[in-house]
Amino acid sequence: MTKLLTIAIPTYNRASLLDKQLAWLAKSIQGYESECEIIISDNCSQDHTQEIIKKWQAIFSNTVFINNRNLENIGLMPNITFCLGAATGKYVWTVGDDDPIEEKTLSYVINKINSHPSLTLMFLNCTGRDKRNNKIVVKNWFNSDTDEAISNGRNIFQRYLQESFGGVLFMTAAVYKTELVQRALKTWPTSGKNLASQAYWTGFCALHGSVIVTQDNYLECTMHASHLDRDPKLALMMQYIYIPEVYLKLLTIGYSYKFCLRKIIRNLVKFSYWRIFLGGLRRWPILAIKVMFYYLSLICKSIYRLLFVSRKYNDLEIQWLASLSE
Repeated sequence: MTKLLTIAIPTYNRASLLDKQLAWLAKSIQGYESECEIIISDNCSQDHTQEIIKKWQAIFSNTVFINNRNLENIGLMPNITFCLGAATGKYVWTVGDDDPIEEKTLSYVINKINSHPSLTLMFLNCTGRDKRNNKIVVKNWFNSDTDEAISNGRNIFQRYLQESFGGVLFMTAAVYKTELVQRALKTWPTSGKNLASQAYWTGFCALHGSVIVTQDNYLECTMHASHLDRDPKLALMMQYIYIPEVYLKLLTIGYSYKFCLRKIIRNLVKFSYWRIFLGGLRRWPILAIKVMFYYLSLICKSIYRLLFVSRKYNDLEIQWLASLSE
């Protein structure tokens, strides 16, 4: 890995937004051109995305610049996993083509990873702006009071997963150690089919080293702009398939059984989640029933692993599990 940082931008049919993001990058990268690699992965766009990419490719003449165009639209998550897998820098930062980023952010990231060789994951704090009314509705995704690296990555990751699962899923907020995130892709090769899989990739990286969660904001997340908000079926699958799958995978790599299993079974004990399922059952009964059967199978796999596979559980967690049926 000859470069320090790979900056990868997955994109699809948003040429004007990509143009703005590459303009930001052209300013921010000054002085760091030789330390970076740029990857643009065009998911078979039908607009003038390729013209924008080729224009900027000529401008970034002092930086390794890779233009990948998929032969067909392979989907959002597979396009992101391509970016992660193709990265050759020591660290990789996947950047959304529509996410506003402070000009100082790139220099901050490079300086931090240069000064913390044990760093395996960085979360860049951000605000949340509601696309519907253009108002800031989240001042900080992460409640961090320090920019120092924290060596207990597992505990700090569980804390932020508990506080802000949505923040953990914000792609542009995460900077990974490339070797580790690529190992995470290999340990869960079908993670590209799961819309919440970034929580697993970040958890895998956090488990193997130190983590930084920035105190200041460096980004802005546009809320209510994803296809999740436009497809109610995805909300059902997110709650009962994608998120429980992530917790099961985290459980298998060393995260707390008590923490993960509680998250997996919460759909059974919280009325707000039952409302999601019952709403889906009224609108798409066959899909909802299939989703529920799969969800129950995930619970069974989690309990089986706790009782018969892993040797890492302890008596307190077994007692906690028994108390659930009381």
